[in-house]
Order: sequence, then structure tokens, then C-alpha cells
Amino acid sequence: MQRSRLAAVGLAAVLAGTAATLAVTTNAQADTEALGSNWYASAPYLMPVSNNPPDPVAVMAATGQKAFQLAFILAPNGGGCSPTWDGVSAVSSDTAVAGVISRIRGAGGDVSVSVGGYGGTKLGQTCGSVSATAAAYQQVITKYGLKAIDFDLEEPEYENDAAIANELGAAKTLQATNPGLFVSVTMPGTAAGTGWFGTLLIDKAKSIGFTPDNFSIMPFDGGFNGGSSQVSALEAFHGLLMNHMGWDSATAYAHAGFSGMNGKSDVSEMFYVADFQTVYDYAVGHKLGRFTFWSVNRDRQCVGTTDNGVCSNVPQNDWDFTKFSTRFAGATPPTSTPPTTPTTSNPPGSCTAAEWQKTSVYTQGNVVAHNGHKWTAKWWTQGEEPGTTGQWGVWTDSGPC
Repeated sequence: MQRSRLAAVGLAAVLAGTAATLAVTTNAQADTEALGSNWYASAPYLMPVSNNPPDPVAVMAATGQKAFQLAFILAPNGGGCSPTWDGVSAVSSDTAVAGVISRIRGAGGDVSVSVGGYGGTKLGQTCGSVSATAAAYQQVITKYGLKAIDFDLEEPEYENDAAIANELGAAKTLQATNPGLFVSVTMPGTAAGTGWFGTLLIDKAKSIGFTPDNFSIMPFDGGFNGGSSQVSALEAFHGLLMNHMGWDSATAYAHAGFSGMNGKSDVSEMFYVADFQTVYDYAVGHKLGRFTFWSVNRDRQCVGTTDNGVCSNVPQNDWDFTKFSTRFAGATPPTSTPPTTPTTSNPPGSCTAAEWQKTSVYTQGNVVAHNGHKWTAKWWTQGEEPGTTGQWGVWTDSGPC
């Protein structure tokens, strides 16, 4: 499942601008009590130093949410078995994310950290054994004093049996050596619950005697159409857990979870606030163990941009989707609705350029109109929608028209 990912240059700029002020927070181990597992089970994903991250403390105040799922830990882009933020910034020398964690904890919250995600090189691929993979992740747990960790198992390691064995084996090791650690496993979703490789993943977990607190599926980017189709996938996944883990119905529900995508997905599926309400009602009614989404960075209405990394592309108020996570944790969000914060100040106008067509071929310099903006192609392309792949995609946003 494609997620807008952190560019090295963007991270470098953030680190350079924050290192001095955050030096005192190099080690974010906090003498704080863990939140209840309900908060880790509801923690929405947040990229802390990329994709125009919102102030997490402001989000907490506006929604009542207490925990966030910080993404993503990967192997170094140049190879190796040491943990980094998005393949770029070594955990061992990090101060930027440590500062974010300190602010969240200072406001009475906490974080889980997600390892993996879509794309990039995963530690399960580069570390040569279960023990080496576990040791790399233990560095992250120790550095930030974590009480929760998420294994987001996707491409390209998803189909790599040895890599998945390293990840699941490491998860089991960490669960045993860090008593009370909340461990979730997240995988792609399909109409059948999950696909062939997801089913193999569940079988492998059972074969090694590993039971995470939660198995979650991501029912998006797979031909889904609104909340009802996601509920259907979750019900199918419940059946898979019963059949492959040998659980009764209640146990399977309690270990199943939803990890959605708010707004417009990478393949232009649309998930509105009403769709989240549909899935939320199902999750609460069936006592599912987790309810989360990708991502808080996108939990605001688009104004003057359609960049899928920083806004949802659906009508909403700021943090409408995050409030579902708060409610799932058992808390009541504040009744006042904060004003929607535009991601840019330039409203779209009317365009005279030809509208982008999915089946058309475009070459360098071609100009199209889409969602009130002009877009200029950097190179040959077909089928890549303007505004969905960020600044590193083929399309340059030439502004409102």
C-alpha cells in the first residue's frame, strides 16, 4: 500500500533546523507510565518530520487523542542492520523525533513506533537472522523507552519468506524480553480479508508460537468502495484468523484490527468520514482489538493542493478522522470543532489546459489541468495522477489556474 514517503533532502533540512534546540532530548526514554493498551490500539499513524507534520500536541488538545504511531523505521538506504528513520536518519543519533516524543509525553500522551511500511529496505531483509533483527529493533525500544511497537509488513519484504521469518521471530523475541510491550502486526487487506502472502504470514506466526496483541489489515488500494466493502473484508479476515490460528469467534475478533486510509487512496478509492463511521460501528460492535488509520498528516481538507501526503482530498474539518481513534480508545473528543487549516493559501481557479486523462500518454513539458491546478510533466508518464505522488512524482504543480 503506497504511503507518501520521506525524502532524504526533506529530513536533512528538518534535522539541521532542529538539532540545536532538541539536543537535550537525544535520548527520549521517559520516566512515564505506559498508557492503557486501548490507546496504543487506537494510535493513528503520524510521520513526525515529513509530509508537513501537524503539531501533535495541538492535535491532542483538539481531539483528546493520547497516542500516535510514528512511522517508519527502516534499514539504512546504503545497507546494513542498524535502525533508521525512513532509511535516512540513524536512530542512534536522532534528536528530532526524540523531541517530538518528549513533547507528546509532556502533554500526557505516548507513542508507538512502526517498523516497515510500503517501500524502502526493511531490517528483516538486511539483518541476517532473527536475533540480529530483534537486536536492531531493541535499539529503537531502548532509545525511546517504548511501550508499543507495530510491525507494518508490506512490500518489498512481504513476499520474502526469510525476511518475514526474521520480522515475526524478532517480534516474538521483543514481546518476551520487554514484558507488557504492545505488539501489533499490520498487513495488506483484500476482499478475502488478506491475500496469499498475508495468510502465509498468519500461518508462520502460529508455527513459531507467536501471538501478537493484534493482526490488522489495510483494506484500501485493493478495489474497495467505501466502508461497507471494508467491513466485508474485516469479517472475512475474522474467518481467516479463526481457521488459521484456531481461535474461537470472540478471540479472533479481539485480535483483529482495522488500519484504514482516510480520504482518497493511492488508487483513487474514496473513504469519507461517513465510511469511517461505518467501520467504527462494526469495530466497536464486534469488539475488534485495534482501530487506526494512515495518517494524521492527511487528516485535513485540501485547499490549494491535492497532495495526498498532506491532506485527505475529501470534505472534512481538521482531525475528524483522528476523533474516531479517540472514541475507539474509550474517550470523548472535545465538542468544539477547530477551524480547518488550509495546507496552502492559494485557492484553485478554473483551468484552460486540457484535463488529465488516465489512459493518455504524456511526455516532458506537457501541461494538463486537474483539480483546479496546472500540472507539468517532468518525463514520460501514463496513469500517474497529478497531485497523488508528491514533489518526487512525475508532475510539477504549476499552481492554480
